Amino acid sequence: MMQNQIRIAAVIPAAGIGSRMGLTEPKQYLHIAGKTVLEHSVAAVAADPRVEAIYIAVAANDTWIKTLNFTERCPVRLVVGGASRASSVYAGVSAAKTDGFAWVLVHDAARPCLQSDELKAVIDAGVTHEDGAILALPIADTIKQAQASGPQDIAQSIPRDRLWRALTPQVFNTVQLSNALTKLGVDNAAITDEASAIELTGGHPKLVVGRQTNIKITQPGDEQLAASFIALMKQ
Repeated sequence: MMQNQIRIAAVIPAAGIGSRMGLTEPKQYLHIAGKTVLEHSVAAVAADPRVEAIYIAVAANDTWIKTLNFTERCPVRLVVGGASRASSVYAGVSAAKTDGFAWVLVHDAARPCLQSDELKAVIDAGVTHEDGAILALPIADTIKQAQASGPQDIAQSIPRDRLWRALTPQVFNTVQLSNALTKLGVDNAAITDEASAIELTGGHPKLVVGRQTNIKITQPGDEQLAASFIALMKQ
């Protein structure tokens, strides 16, 4: 498949409130390095020319999104997200499907440090592998499983061979992902990311090695680390 035949839409679920950050505003609207986290994430996925549109799924009562001014080369469109990540992703995927996009790239709103070589690699893999592809990192640390009776007591160590930590973006055929989400239901707790929906319906997405800098802002202090990474990326 030639690159100029590939039409990809990016989907960014941004309807969450990020309660673990303890903020008065959703974490995607934090300002770091001169922009909101969401603006950095949108700019990051727009870096590949194969991405022709970006669909952001926001909460119905979101007032912060109206204050942003996206200046990307491709159109940014808003859709109404849902109570779960999967429902927000489904809203974006459905809009992309209606608009004729054969491929979708799903990226976290609070993952602003995606680099262009990571983006290119996961798109290259996602549009050629039959079940799509995701950015991920091999687990380097020793993994401990806690006891059921005492969540801070170790039950055992888990062998880390063949264990990976999922990142985004994740790239899939639009119809395949849409069908998987429809079949499983968007409120299915087993859907923890888009790849899990493909896995639960029989697929095996490809793992593409990402960068350690591609962090998701989740806990207080993560935004400072992300700002440092962005500054380094601009050097």
